[in-house]
Amino acid sequence: MNYLEQYIIPFSGLRLGVHPFEFKVDDRFFDQFEYSEIKSGSVDVHVVMDREDRMLVLDFHIRGKISLPCDRCLEPISLEVEGKEKLVVKLGDHYEEESEVVEIIPETDKILNISSYIYEYLHLLLPAKRVHPNDENGLSTCEPEVLKKLKELDEQHVPDPRWEALNKLKHNS
Repeated sequence: MNYLEQYIIPFSGLRLGVHPFEFKVDDRFFDQFEYSEIKSGSVDVHVVMDREDRMLVLDFHIRGKISLPCDRCLEPISLEVEGKEKLVVKLGDHYEEESEVVEIIPETDKILNISSYIYEYLHLLLPAKRVHPNDENGLSTCEPEVLKKLKELDEQHVPDPRWEALNKLKHNS
């Protein structure tokens, strides 16, 4: 069995109306995506699907913990994630992405695999800057050896003289 098959919603046999679904996302989920920034985690995904005649409206509520490399020291950092997303799936005669929240799938499809949507939504919940937090004294809690090496490299840095010339132009205007 393909691991991601557990994230399939067989909607064709469901009556019209609201249907709740619960999914667990763990380390094996992230292993299925080769270029995932997230390396591990434990996330609960609650999906409420409103089955209409020619449309599915899915409301996702995502909550849990994930682990990914720190942007500064590359050591694992654990982050709490929580968010809500909406997906509208229209039944038509072809596959098409109408917008960020509206997809069209052929009405001959009987199932909807939501694993790629969960993957995308989790990555959208990530902060732009992912670093270990500072301690109570305002000092970084990143790996000390890495911080030491970064400081050494910064002190050895010699600025490119072309940038210095541009900086002079910037300050003269």
